[in-house]
Amino acid sequence: MGIRKWVALVLFVLLVFEGYFIETVNSATVTYDHRALVIDGKRRILQSGSIHYPRSTPEVWPEIINKAKEGGLDVIETYVFWNYHEPVKGQYYFEGRFDLVRFVKTVQEAGLLVHLRIGPYACAEWNYGGFPIWLHFIPGIQFRTTNAPFKNEMKHFLAKIVEMMKEEHLFASQGGPIILSQVENEFGNVEGSYGVGGELYVKWAAETAVSLNTTVPWVMCVQDDAPDPIINTCNGFYCDRFAPNSRSKPKMWTENYSGWFLGFGNPIPYRPVEDLAFAVARFFETGGTFQNYYMYFGGTNFGRTAGGPLVATSYDYDAPIDEYGFLRQPKWGHLRDLHKAIKHCEEYMISSDPTQVQLGVNLEAHVYYKHSNKCAAFLANYGSRADANVTFNGHVYFLPAWSVSILPDCKNVIFNTAKVVSQRTLGESLFASTTLEPSSWGWYKERIGIWSNSSFSNSGLLEQISTTKDTSDFLWYTISVNVTGQRKELFLHIESLGHAALIFVNKKPIRFGYGNHEDASFILNEKIAINTGNNTIDMLSMMIGVQNYGPWFDVAGAGIFFVALTDLETGKVDLSAEEWTYQVGLEGEYLGLDNLSLANSSLWTTGATPPVNQSLIWYKVSFLAPEGKGPLALDLASMGKGQTWVNGRSVGRYWSTYLSPSTGCTSSGVCDYRGAYDANKCLKNCGQPAQTLYHIPRTWVHHGENLLVLHEELGGDPSKISVRTRTGQEICAYVSDTDPPPAHSWKPNSEFTSQNPEVQLKCEQGWHITSINFASYGTPAGNCGTFTVGSCSADVLTIVEQACLGKEECSITISTETLGDPCPGALKRLAVQALCSN
Repeated sequence: MGIRKWVALVLFVLLVFEGYFIETVNSATVTYDHRALVIDGKRRILQSGSIHYPRSTPEVWPEIINKAKEGGLDVIETYVFWNYHEPVKGQYYFEGRFDLVRFVKTVQEAGLLVHLRIGPYACAEWNYGGFPIWLHFIPGIQFRTTNAPFKNEMKHFLAKIVEMMKEEHLFASQGGPIILSQVENEFGNVEGSYGVGGELYVKWAAETAVSLNTTVPWVMCVQDDAPDPIINTCNGFYCDRFAPNSRSKPKMWTENYSGWFLGFGNPIPYRPVEDLAFAVARFFETGGTFQNYYMYFGGTNFGRTAGGPLVATSYDYDAPIDEYGFLRQPKWGHLRDLHKAIKHCEEYMISSDPTQVQLGVNLEAHVYYKHSNKCAAFLANYGSRADANVTFNGHVYFLPAWSVSILPDCKNVIFNTAKVVSQRTLGESLFASTTLEPSSWGWYKERIGIWSNSSFSNSGLLEQISTTKDTSDFLWYTISVNVTGQRKELFLHIESLGHAALIFVNKKPIRFGYGNHEDASFILNEKIAINTGNNTIDMLSMMIGVQNYGPWFDVAGAGIFFVALTDLETGKVDLSAEEWTYQVGLEGEYLGLDNLSLANSSLWTTGATPPVNQSLIWYKVSFLAPEGKGPLALDLASMGKGQTWVNGRSVGRYWSTYLSPSTGCTSSGVCDYRGAYDANKCLKNCGQPAQTLYHIPRTWVHHGENLLVLHEELGGDPSKISVRTRTGQEICAYVSDTDPPPAHSWKPNSEFTSQNPEVQLKCEQGWHITSINFASYGTPAGNCGTFTVGSCSADVLTIVEQACLGKEECSITISTETLGDPCPGALKRLAVQALCSN
């Protein structure tokens, strides 16, 4: 053999060996025992957070994922959204915001793991729960039961996703980040409605998942009857009392709600971080080893992706990272410190089951032992009213009500869930705004009723989803009514399954009706004037998201189902069974008025001043994006209800005139975190629209003129629309002498109590601390935004300015040696308020 052939052979062997070696080194085996997930033979305590790839854009995925990592997460959890990956049966889409492989690889590049919730039912307040609408029209199909057509399609999609992940080497055994997969989703909540068919379906789904050989464990959430080897997991606000259905399975929490979703017409729900941290600490205290925040970043329901009925475009969820990708403080920081404290206990937690120690009424400890003389402990006061002092291992510890203290050495408290020492942000950010170009307005008025020869007639009222196939939110119902004799007044009675409807008589608007998220149905009664001869009744029925949750939700209907005219003299005339003419969608949709290609079309009427307060009208206008690199917000407070597009991309639905009830929010604006939380406990913005600001990703705009298109359904003033971007944020912190030092500073065998607490301030990336607006050490009064100097105060402004001005982050140690002692013997705290800006 010649020298060249020898060299080639050696190189080939080296390359093969190198590839094998790399894959072998990076690959991991994932199993589980009763205590935890086991990765490469080692039990792991894992913090996870939900980030749904289509609810942001690929350009910001790395930033959001890195913020999650910095916040102490180990795992990113996401659903897979079948309806957008297979919009037409057999035709797949995995590009742009729906590039699942790119998202998983982005998580891997950040050094994090992935829990892939394939489902394929997602719920997630996502349109139709993630099911493609074409599935509904397969003959003989029944969803989520032992039905052959459904099981065939579900198995095919599961296999498609699993095979795609395998081809890209994304499972842990292949060197990828995926350590868990999920089949189905929360079926246990509705299983009783499906009878024996539901029970058989659960067994089939589990067997199907296992047969796909992902080499990682599968889970089923909220599924007490999940068969082995599937791990059944908990979803809820609290899961400390949850136990898996087998002693061989670990205690896992797949959805810990960081807040709640938003519905049009509802106030904004939020969850205090003290309660969220309490729930997490209690879960790990009582034997939990994997918990996931739903959501850690919620994002935006762009386009028509929002579920129904009436789920808002914002999916902020009061998550630790807000809809625009900014850190929500103190939630993000307090949870980061919690994760660090739990991480300090990990070696003890994976070595034993917890030992419970009763400390009093509503007071207990759970202790994890690594050796007989080494342990980590969680001390809990799960009473919602009384603070307490408890004795543990010969030491006295103060426990506020509804709190958990973490002691990684069974001695030093390094974190208490009720003591928030991380920085806070003031409610209002600083914004730069741009107005719309006044000389570039265009508008187009929709025709009322039937607008093309694609209309059709049918005897009786048709159900809306089956008629439109969700190709549009809109369906026109039109009928002619002939009246003999004199002009008369009648009562028009309409009943609808939802979600909203505009009613016209003889092409004039007479009434708008709508439901709400909890009950989308509504009834309208209106006195109308009918002319002699022929009259038309045109009803535009509107969908606001297809139902996404509940037993048999897939057959939940929408649209108008009863119409009658009542004459006081002759009685009621039921029009429901008469011949109606139907038109799917709007003329503007058919023309494509949202497209960039029609920006200069003669279809538009142009002028300097657009018409205002008109229903069913399209607007288009140019705007210059505010300078900067951050996300944008479209302020639609002056508009009614509709949809909007920027440069041809759908921002989503808006509904600024639907006000939430004026009652239900706490009068003080502060919600007591103590006691069990539910989605209605802590509300804000009562009497206000659910949403007036709408997220525009920065990558959707460019330098120069951008095109904004709106379809306004009810009437508004488009001249008052503006585009905003954040340019700064006021932050603050207040920490006392008795608060624990930062959790990250604790070291085993160290005298933690001899260390000092700190005020830590951090701006968003690219911003810097440009001013210190308040600084006092002593007894400052008030809260963030309202700080005042107390009776005892050391002038520390210069010290804080020297430590922080011009920096992206800074810390100030709280000690009398550094700050002075204005009142010896008194409990003191340091309060600082600063401005971050770009």
